[in-house]
Amino acid sequence: MDDVPDEARASAVSYDVEATGAEHVDAVLAEVAGLSDRPVAEHVAVFERAHEQLRRALDAAPPATDERGA
Repeated sequence: MDDVPDEARASAVSYDVEATGAEHVDAVLAEVAGLSDRPVAEHVAVFERAHEQLRRALDAAPPATDERGA
């Protein structure tokens, strides 16, 4: 049996993560969504890593498109 009180378990937030289609962003969202299964002591590192990865994704040049915009 784990040491999480029933009240804490009942109030735990569960997130349904919808895919964005951006592979790097979806990987970050999946990792953050999995935090409820990880010790609280690991949460800060996950959020810091998520912030850095999302920042890189936003700063990256958009993929080139052809003349039709596809």
